[in-house]
Amino acid sequence: MTDKTIFAVNDMTCSHCVGTVRKALEEALPGADISVDLATHRVEFTGDRVKGEEAIREAGYTPEAA
Repeated sequence: MTDKTIFAVNDMTCSHCVGTVRKALEEALPGADISVDLATHRVEFTGDRVKGEEAIREAGYTPEAA
């Protein structure tokens, strides 16, 4: 079983933000299981935690441990 990383990304404010974060994670972690929930500001993904966190930051958002 692959570990799942969960971040709170409180600066996601709209569906465009969700798409941007999802796309960044898909590019950084091909094949990862990705869930982005705007209502709770939660981002969950499988795969390399560091790569995922960097991808979110490079997309212009601030991931915080949830």
